[in-house]
Amino acid sequence: MLIICPTPIGNLKDITLRTLEALKDCDYILCEDSRKTGFLLHHFQLSKKLVVFHKHNERKVEEAIIQDISLGKKICLVSDAGTPSINDPGAHLISLLHQKKLPVTSLPGPSSIPTALSLSGLEYNRFQFLGFFPKKLSEKTLLIDEILNYDGVSIFFESPHRIIDTLSLFPKKTTIYVAKELSKIHEGLFILTPEEVHLYTDSLTRGEFCLLIKGALRKKTLDFEDDLLMNVLTQSLSTKDAATIAAQLTGRKKQSFYKNSSLE
Repeated sequence: MLIICPTPIGNLKDITLRTLEALKDCDYILCEDSRKTGFLLHHFQLSKKLVVFHKHNERKVEEAIIQDISLGKKICLVSDAGTPSINDPGAHLISLLHQKKLPVTSLPGPSSIPTALSLSGLEYNRFQFLGFFPKKLSEKTLLIDEILNYDGVSIFFESPHRIIDTLSLFPKKTTIYVAKELSKIHEGLFILTPEEVHLYTDSLTRGEFCLLIKGALRKKTLDFEDDLLMNVLTQSLSTKDAATIAAQLTGRKKQSFYKNSSLE
């Protein structure tokens, strides 16, 4: 059996009794980083064989894992923090086990996504998790429009190296909830707009971040002037592609962006 075991996202006291029991009784543990998992085991006075399992080698070791499970071995899957297979390795292995009718179970436990949602105080009937925010400007621009048009709360991760630039891309009056270092000593929640980012520069350059934005269905979400929108998009796209995306974002004909843009 494969046992999916959530581990603390910061505070080691958040580990569950069921996870501790599973880690103690399994044949071995699949982990992203043996040093981090080793530290966790040492803290709880556990000793167990660790097998490194991450995005660079998961396809190579899956066959051996499946063979072990078919022979009746109990294997725990952990990530560096939180619930495995959510933006972490493991989903493909779990899918294969289901296909082969081999036993899989998932234990409840820590995850930054529901933790950030409950901390925010946002009211919602639905939410979408977007993983890590994309790096390309064109992809960011399209995703921002999707977030602002989504009838619910969007939650995503961003690194401290890019978070300020990402926040500055949203319309200036957008309310953004930034959850930082959840369950850790320096936990915090900042409610801000892109206009106020400069007030939080020191707090946004270090740590792990979950960002939450409540959208609303509407036809037009971006309030850029035509020239500004085209200038932003053409930093990484051709004028033709930039005009196409600008038209998608605004609902206008792309010819208007050729005519009004100073780039033409």
